[in-house]
Amino acid sequence: MPCSFRIPAALLLAAVLFACSPQSHEADPALWRVVDREGHVGWLFGTIHSSDRPVNWRTPAVAAAFERSGTVMVEVANLADEREVAATFAELARSEGEPPLSLRVAPQDRPAVEKLLKKSGHADHDFAEMDTWAAALTIARAGAEGEDTRYGVDRAVIAAAGARPVLELEGAARQLGLFDSLPEREQRDLLAAVVKEAAAPDRGLAKSWRSGDMTAIEKETRAGLLADPELRQVLFTGRNLRWTGLIARQIRSGKRPFVAVGAAHMAGPDGLPAMLAARGFRVVRVE
Repeated sequence: MPCSFRIPAALLLAAVLFACSPQSHEADPALWRVVDREGHVGWLFGTIHSSDRPVNWRTPAVAAAFERSGTVMVEVANLADEREVAATFAELARSEGEPPLSLRVAPQDRPAVEKLLKKSGHADHDFAEMDTWAAALTIARAGAEGEDTRYGVDRAVIAAAGARPVLELEGAARQLGLFDSLPEREQRDLLAAVVKEAAAPDRGLAKSWRSGDMTAIEKETRAGLLADPELRQVLFTGRNLRWTGLIARQIRSGKRPFVAVGAAHMAGPDGLPAMLAARGFRVVRVE
């Protein structure tokens, strides 16, 4: 990669949208059962992508659903192969002649950029060969202090799949490609949002995920970078719409998919449960 930057596998788009660090081993995250008109079934499970310690995500309800499933669906299947993901990131992130990072945000945001750069161990001019979106993801890691992608629930689900096929909803190249396709103006909006998020106090996201509080999680999907209409469409609504079609086909084909993606993707009228319900599936929250 350019310079000495390294991006861990789970610090992809999803991790920026919803990454948090639980303060205990126990959790009771949200789970939905999805059934089509023929009685074919699947499950939706909201995850986190990093944690400060292993998380006991297998509640009795989640464990029962997981054992009944025939396939596992995740955002990126090769999360453990950080070298491959890093190579994809490096290829897409490459640029040249870019201005200092502080000049890619509004003047009022520059002190926060400088603070985050210092925290991450980077200098303002270090990103001359990196696209703005990639620089934003790189310094976002400094705002995720104490988190470890090895303890992400997505990775744990993949490891527990056993003989079940693990299907990607998009994969690392497509996921990172969403960033790379953003106009520079939107990339700079992303950078500004990442900087502001890093400077914001803890809003209790970890607690919301642990308790399965989708009302609180839905509120967070309308803040930060997802408050920007263009970013929201590309990074959230559009992805959920595309995933809904893939999940629907798996359910209707009788594959009994266990879909494990970031909890934010389950939230609100643009979330996967709502989109599947709009297609005629019966979607019920499992208590």
